[in-house]
Amino acid sequence: MNSSGVLVIGILGLGEGRSTMSAALQSEKIRLKTICDSNEELCRQRCLEFRFDSYTTDYQHLLNDPEIDAIAIYTPDHLHAEHVKRALQHNKHVVCTKPFIDDLSEAEELLRIQRQSGCRVFVGQSSRFFEPMKRQRQDYEAGLIGELITIEAYYHADHRWFLQKGWSLRSSFKWLYGGLSHPADFIRWYMPDIEEVMGYGMLSSNGKKGGLQNHDTMHFIFRSAEGRIARVSGCYTGPVQPVTRDSEMSCILRGTEGCSQGDYMDLRYAITDKTGEERIITWEHKLKHYFRFEGKSHHAGEYQNYLEYFAASIEQGFSAYPDLEEGIGTIALLQAMDTSLQTGQPVRVGDILHRYGLGHLNKAKQP
Repeated sequence: MNSSGVLVIGILGLGEGRSTMSAALQSEKIRLKTICDSNEELCRQRCLEFRFDSYTTDYQHLLNDPEIDAIAIYTPDHLHAEHVKRALQHNKHVVCTKPFIDDLSEAEELLRIQRQSGCRVFVGQSSRFFEPMKRQRQDYEAGLIGELITIEAYYHADHRWFLQKGWSLRSSFKWLYGGLSHPADFIRWYMPDIEEVMGYGMLSSNGKKGGLQNHDTMHFIFRSAEGRIARVSGCYTGPVQPVTRDSEMSCILRGTEGCSQGDYMDLRYAITDKTGEERIITWEHKLKHYFRFEGKSHHAGEYQNYLEYFAASIEQGFSAYPDLEEGIGTIALLQAMDTSLQTGQPVRVGDILHRYGLGHLNKAKQP
């Protein structure tokens, strides 16, 4: 990071990385040095779109650049661990999109390499940085709803259009990781010590007709070490309610003195606080900050928010969450959820962590 507090980044992967390009180029706290993708034509397209002129198809070029402070990684899930490892070995900070890694057997090595490098790893759970969810967290930390009793989160969307993508029909594609990881992260944000999970799933008739191979409809119950419970659900191949009635994704906090609900993709937040006052807050004036291309297909504003938060954490020396350990813990939770779907039995998250020699992460930190 230079003397003016600006974080210099390189971007690897220009699909989702498109939002990060927009975020970096519109931020006063970030300077984009170079973009990288194995598809040279995509590199050219992005340069033309953003009037940018520095690209490479060789990841090593980013790693060797002494001006680059951090690598922002948006490659396919199975490549994350290798790309994160190489960045840390070259003393680069890392921003990595979710889900962080797809194989927990690689987690311990990443933890070791990070400790050796002294560099920071931040997991891009972008939904935490959407305006209603930011406000919900702020109000919760201010004590406006009292002590947390329970959490409900969901992601319900008509994603039948997604079946046009050939890779979504492969056995490797699971909505559990591709979609449900967002509301599951909301729950883990407020209840980091999830001890056990139980869930049921099914492949709907729409999903079967479309060629999906894994569940497109799921409901889970979580239990924390201290006894709190929460629920999360996801449905992905059926119609949804009008947005005036319901949002595609939402997080509801129920407390001893109040209740709050953050909605996504609608810029809407509702709270009944400890005084009994009821409010609904919207941020239509920030619509163009959050959604910059083709309606709401890319949510670049969240990426700018989290990149600036990460830059501030480096400049000011505080921990940015989700960090490496939290990212690994979330993958363990998702794998416990997956195991419960397969077995029809409750699964303890600690058992997943111990299986990979990660038992020391079982006691989650509260960000």
